[in-house]
Amino acid sequence: MSDQTILTVAGLKKTFKVGFQRKVVNAVQGLDFSVNAGEIYGFLGPNGAGKTTTIKMVMDLIRPSAGSVKVFGDSPGTLASRRRIGYLPEHPYFYDYLKPTELLEFFGRLHGIKKITRRKRIHELLEQVGLTHAKDRTLRRYSKGMLQRFGLAQALIGDPDLVILDEPLSGLDPIGRKEMKDIVSGLKAEGKTVFFSSHILADIELLCDKIAMIDEGRLLYAGPTRDFVVKGQLEVEIIASNVPEGIFTALEAHADSINSFGSRQKILCNRDSAQQLVKLLVESSAMVESVVPRSETLEEVFVRTAQHPQAEVSK
Repeated sequence: MSDQTILTVAGLKKTFKVGFQRKVVNAVQGLDFSVNAGEIYGFLGPNGAGKTTTIKMVMDLIRPSAGSVKVFGDSPGTLASRRRIGYLPEHPYFYDYLKPTELLEFFGRLHGIKKITRRKRIHELLEQVGLTHAKDRTLRRYSKGMLQRFGLAQALIGDPDLVILDEPLSGLDPIGRKEMKDIVSGLKAEGKTVFFSSHILADIELLCDKIAMIDEGRLLYAGPTRDFVVKGQLEVEIIASNVPEGIFTALEAHADSINSFGSRQKILCNRDSAQQLVKLLVESSAMVESVVPRSETLEEVFVRTAQHPQAEVSK
């Protein structure tokens, strides 16, 4: 990673008028974030949060109502910036009677790639996304996951510096998701910058150096993934067995919850209470099987933040 800024979004807004009465809908409401070179940057939020609308403005497919987007320090609509971007939309449409090699040949020619280089690049991309075995099938015979992989190949045909992916993991089975995540990680290893949206938060937490989180078009957080997860509430899980009935009242005074499973109890508490609870259990001759610190996952922090946005906003 470097300090070179690849993508800058400043005060970005988008307003639509919908329906017979031309009701105003504020789809995106003043987003501010930036993406540096070499990062995997996650753009997360629930369905309908404004992720795709924002990406379309970044790609200059729709114009902002207010604010600005800069890609490589320039407008996203210029030829120079577009040459350096690879894009996979959420719902791509391909000529489904063509084979992947034929369609990648077409895209390669649009990029001005020379014939010999183009053929080599197509072979490498199909191998990279795991479609070599299906290169002679028409795209109409591809599954959802295979089409997603092909979509990534077409996004990479021009060897872009910035790869923008809109929900690339949506609809994939667990194997397909793992393969797609491996490819995204590989792009970072090649020195490329990846900006992708998703509502699958476990994948975002695993892959991304930084995130921007939005809900109802508003920015709730932008910054390092680790800093956001650290905001999560910490607790300790204690597993004990053969706990005497007589100490349950004392345990309940310090624990957040106690759940019994046969002769075993799972006790959840905050870090400050953990030592006192373990002491009570040991002194009562109960068997303490494990004491495990646990922090909230990205998904848990996201849900809590979305429910109380005013208390959690951070940039």
